Amino acid sequence: MNAEVSLPPSLERLRELTPARVALGLSGASLPTKALLQFTLDHARARDAVHAAFDAQGLARQLADLGLEAISVSSQAPDRKGYLARPDLGRMLDADSRRRLADRGGACPLAIIVGDGLSPTAVNAHAVALLGKLLPLLAADKIDVGHAVVATGARVALGDEIGAILGVQMTVVLIGERPGLSAADSLGVYLTFAPGVGTTDEKRNCVSNIHGAGLGYGEAALKIGWLIREGLARELTGVALKDESGVRLGQSITVNSS
Repeated sequence: MNAEVSLPPSLERLRELTPARVALGLSGASLPTKALLQFTLDHARARDAVHAAFDAQGLARQLADLGLEAISVSSQAPDRKGYLARPDLGRMLDADSRRRLADRGGACPLAIIVGDGLSPTAVNAHAVALLGKLLPLLAADKIDVGHAVVATGARVALGDEIGAILGVQMTVVLIGERPGLSAADSLGVYLTFAPGVGTTDEKRNCVSNIHGAGLGYGEAALKIGWLIREGLARELTGVALKDESGVRLGQSITVNSS
């Protein structure tokens, strides 16, 4: 039997500072049993997060409690298997959803879209709590959330078609990020000014890694609120809008209403 190799104190300390898989140790030429079992468990959690049920109705009710009347929509992905096999279908609304959005359209600054993405677990766990921190910041800056949408079978780009149909200046998409082996429930938030079908990723800002062991709700809300204010004021998002929230938080910016 191979004896497990002890780690030096500096590497043991490094393991305390990060959930990443570092300094796992060795047992002969292999991983120690504990590290292997933990890897297997985290891999199973990641798979479960991808295939978890998306509580669209429950989220809509919770958004109503926050004062947001949500429209429920779906992409063209027929089911979860189709969603994973055909990413393009998750970027396009089905016909019924387009009709319902067209009936509710109207120019306004902002639409908040909550989509399942690659980790429904993350959205079920964190989206409403994050919005609970974000909405008061937007209200303080007199930024109106004109529309709220709950989207099933969603990729990030589904927000572009939603925003274009609704006629909003900016979309804020809360979506489950691809699960990793250190976080299966990470939420990402994507901001896009002047959304439209065919918008490319360099025109978006992203605040990611929002979960219990990552970016907290309060800090994430401050970053997102800052990016919304600046994006609306400058009429842009993406590579041209650098996140300077750490040095300019609290500075109120007047939204261009033209």
